[in-house]
Amino acid sequence: MDELSAAGITDPLLRASYEECKRLNSLHGKTYYLATLLLPKHKRPFVHALYGFARYADEIVDDLESPLSIEEKTELLKNWSDGILADIARGSSQDHIGRALIDTVNRFNTPIDTFRAFIHSMTMDLSISEYQTFDDLMEYVYGSASVIGLQMVPILGPLSPQAYEAAENLGTAFQLANFIRDVGEDLDRGRIYLPIQELADHGVSYEMLNDRVVTPQIRNALKAQIQRVRDLQAEAAPGIMQLEASSRACIEAASELYCGIVDEVEKIDYQIFTKRATTSTWRRLRVALPAYLRAIAAR
Repeated sequence: MDELSAAGITDPLLRASYEECKRLNSLHGKTYYLATLLLPKHKRPFVHALYGFARYADEIVDDLESPLSIEEKTELLKNWSDGILADIARGSSQDHIGRALIDTVNRFNTPIDTFRAFIHSMTMDLSISEYQTFDDLMEYVYGSASVIGLQMVPILGPLSPQAYEAAENLGTAFQLANFIRDVGEDLDRGRIYLPIQELADHGVSYEMLNDRVVTPQIRNALKAQIQRVRDLQAEAAPGIMQLEASSRACIEAASELYCGIVDEVEKIDYQIFTKRATTSTWRRLRVALPAYLRAIAAR
């Protein structure tokens, strides 16, 4: 039985919407998609729907080849997101991506505030280029990453409130790991996602970042950020066990692969300006195969 049939999704237009979300996930979210395959078939489409929504909004904001100005992107994002929020409130959508999203929201009673928070963070990307403190950054991270974890928990099957705490911590850890890996790419977009005050505490200046040479100061600042990722991952680990057994392997694999980005940063000696820290195919297989066997056993 295919995923959509297993999930009880029969309407042709709705199936097409879910298929498009799955296509976006498989095309752009390689690690995320791999982890999703560890879930039972009947849960996967709803995770694809959440990814499709987030990816579509992210493309509006971060498409570097787009000829649109910041003002035009802001208007486009507002028009699209206003429509999606109205659809969530109404409980139905004619948007190609929105159909699957609204169906998922309806099934799991996902709070609309989590989508408002996500859109708020996407809007911040169009107007804010840096964050002075970690608390300032967390306003952005909550909406751009933490809420996605919170949206997923009802799909995964929570056994206690601790599952939500773990999801929020893991979402934050995943986003911070991306920030560490993508410092150079973010500079190309005119953004700095590492807290300015924390960089300054390690002696890192704007000029040092723009020179794009890994100095001892930058290396020490990256080490501190990497430790934060690992601390959040460790805090989240017990909460993963508060998910339905059939979902744990998926989240354990996602945790190891996403947070493992910082391991790859260390392996390239923190040379984030000239190399991209990527998870090797071998590591993905090394993580995915045991996780797959655990997932099968749990079902």
